[in-house]
Order: sequence, then C-alpha cells, then structure tokens
Amino acid sequence: MGNIGANLKKFLSNKNTVTIICVVIGILVLYLGYTWRVNNAINPTTIPYAKTTLASRHVITDDDIGFMEVSSTVLSKSSNMIRNANQLIGKEVMYGTTIPQNSFFYTETVVSPETQPDSVTADIPNGYTLFSLPVDLHTTYGNSIFPGNYIDLWFKGTNDYNRLMYTNLISSIKVLDVRDSQGKSVFETSGEARTPSDLLFAVPDDMYSLLKKAQYLSGYNVEIVPVPRNKNYTANPGETEVASDYVKEFILSKTEVIPDENISTSTSSNNNNNNDNNND
Repeated sequence: MGNIGANLKKFLSNKNTVTIICVVIGILVLYLGYTWRVNNAINPTTIPYAKTTLASRHVITDDDIGFMEVSSTVLSKSSNMIRNANQLIGKEVMYGTTIPQNSFFYTETVVSPETQPDSVTADIPNGYTLFSLPVDLHTTYGNSIFPGNYIDLWFKGTNDYNRLMYTNLISSIKVLDVRDSQGKSVFETSGEARTPSDLLFAVPDDMYSLLKKAQYLSGYNVEIVPVPRNKNYTANPGETEVASDYVKEFILSKTEVIPDENISTSTSSNNNNNNDNNND
C-alpha cells in the first residue's frame, strides 16, 4: 500500500500529468454541458394548436384543438403561449380577433365568455336609445363605414307637392357597430366575409323619435341615407344634432303628438277626487 501511495503521489506531482488531467476534465465538462443544453433545447413538448380557422367569439371545443410537438426553444421565446388544452375548452376567441388554422393559442387571444362585451348597448348613457338603420353593401359605399366613424344622416323624400327634398338631417353621428342580417358584427373577424345589413347608433330619445317617425312616413318616399365623411370629421367630431329644422318640422307636422299619459292619468285622477269631494 505504501508503494502505491508513493507512486500515486509521484504521478500527481508531475506537472505534465496534472496538465493532461485538467485538460481531460475540462473537455469532459464541456462535452457534458453541451450535451445537456442540446438535449434540453430539442426536448419536444406537446402543445395545442387550432385545427381550423376560429372566428371572433367562437367557443372552443375539443374538435377545434390538435396537438403537435415543438422544441423547448420555441416555448422559451413565447411565454404567453397556452400549453394545456384544459385552459382552452369553453373559452371564446377574443372579440375582433381571428385565430388562423394551424396557429398556436395565446393568452391574449382567448378569454372567458363572461368577459366579452355582449352588446353595444352596454355603454349607452341614460336618455339615449339604440337606433338601427337598414343598409346594404351599396349604401355603405362598399362596406367603407366602420364602427367608430362619425357620419351624417341625410333625408331623402318628397313634400306635399311631390317635389324632392334631399338634405342633411343629422350631423356628426357616431357609428357604434355594423351588423349583418344574422346580427353579427361585420368587422369583428377576418375569418369570413359578412355583408352589412344595419348601422347602429345611440341617439337622444327625442332624436330617436324623430328618425323613427321619418322611417314610418308613408306616401313621401322617405329614405334615411348614411353619408360618410373624412378622417378629420371623425378625429374632431362635433355635437350630434339635427341639421335641418325645416325637415324636422315637416316630419313632425305629419305625425300626431301623443300627450303624456302619466300627466293625463294623474289629472284625471285628481278631477275624480275633486268630484267625489264636491258630491260629499
């Protein structure tokens, strides 16, 4: 044993031997480290992807989800990528977003249904009413009127002498949404082509009454025509207001003014009470 220890001590005391041992250890460390990094980088992980194009507000089911293997490197570059299919089932595609076929799912494109806006009526202030104007591809100038645009509504019709009236009726009115015949927002998704059927606005109650009366006028060939304006008109909107008092008075002159029934009922009730008191 003494000889072995002495020989080992002598072997290790040789500078060349120590150098060779250090080089070998260094190479071994580099090799093991490189191997570990390569294996870690190419280690495949299974993640979900969209089997078909998913339109805005689509509720995700098992049938929409496929699986593929990707390297850890891909995952490390996309921390917002959803890796578990259980986080997708029952969720909706974000409003205004389309998930392309074969695309991965990301946290900012998939939300819970209860967080989605259900209707444009959610933010309508008190004293305002939602007004829907029937349109088509032609009257929207080839689908060129977008939600958020400020436009004008023109009045087209004939007067009592069968002469044409065509003028601006409502100026600077904001488009809340553009819907198709199925009630779906035309611009909320790029996954399918949708044809405009209605423009939605929120207007003061008296303006809503005026517009509806205009639509219901018979025998005067009335049409409410949307007229788009330029970007500056939307960027610097004026007050939404009646632009033609003449047309307003014309419309009102053709319709009956209904008295406030609450006041009438209250007055009638007071009169009955007075009559009863007089009889007593």
